[in-house]
Amino acid sequence: MRFGLNLLLWCDTLEDSILPVLEEIKKIGYDVVEIPIFEYDVAKYALWGKRLNDLGLARTGVTIRLPGNNPISPDAAERCKGIDGNKAALDCAAAAGCEVLAGPYHSALGHFSGAGPTADEWRWGTDGMRQVAEHAEKVNITLGLEYLNRFECYLLNTAADGARFCRDVGHPRCKMMYDTFHSHIEEKNTPAAIRALKDCISHVHISENDRSTPGTGNIRWAENFDTLHEIGYNNLMVIEAFGLALDKIAAATKIWRRMYESERQLATDGLKFMKQEVAKRWK
Repeated sequence: MRFGLNLLLWCDTLEDSILPVLEEIKKIGYDVVEIPIFEYDVAKYALWGKRLNDLGLARTGVTIRLPGNNPISPDAAERCKGIDGNKAALDCAAAAGCEVLAGPYHSALGHFSGAGPTADEWRWGTDGMRQVAEHAEKVNITLGLEYLNRFECYLLNTAADGARFCRDVGHPRCKMMYDTFHSHIEEKNTPAAIRALKDCISHVHISENDRSTPGTGNIRWAENFDTLHEIGYNNLMVIEAFGLALDKIAAATKIWRRMYESERQLATDGLKFMKQEVAKRWK
């Protein structure tokens, strides 16, 4: 297993001020960092790839789509903007040396129609994502699409939704990620949810029910770790917790009070928790 930490705990844009944090993350014992990709400057991400190489940190990326570039919009031009945005994010992720691009970039975050996805929206989503997956193949990145709770999107809300979406896209680069936070809200049966993703899981987010330090809240941790072990998952586990300085996605994260003692405390205790749980099961 490889253990990672999402930089959204500190920032939503890579700036030089994050360099001491990255050094600290490496010292704490992480293998991977998940970097925000909310701007599309390939040269900038190539530079950060070199810096992260020097630190010995592997990386994944995370991106989103918003109204205006919604891949399931009824407006064809807007759908094209969504597809192009996803391809641009992949180019930046490749420049940075990411192996997975995670996030809910299948549809616009925080946008709702007042109903579930229509047949047209589903078709637009899968057809567009097939194009994105073909581009991911060219740049050697695997997609880690994220299903979200019903308060954040309406296209993919459960693991079963995600598995069906991947099947309908029908491309080997189109995979799903599993996030313990969203699962805790939407799934009636945690093991069944994880099993639904057995053939298409590429990434895991470890996140407490209140976005605080993993292991301190109400997530059914034993069921999560037991079933991830059962399906043979043994790759990326990345803590996702959000800081207060996230201008680009503050409306989605809805974090306005500190959910932990300090970022270092969360990072240190969260890594210890993951390693303890993995050691109990993976030999």
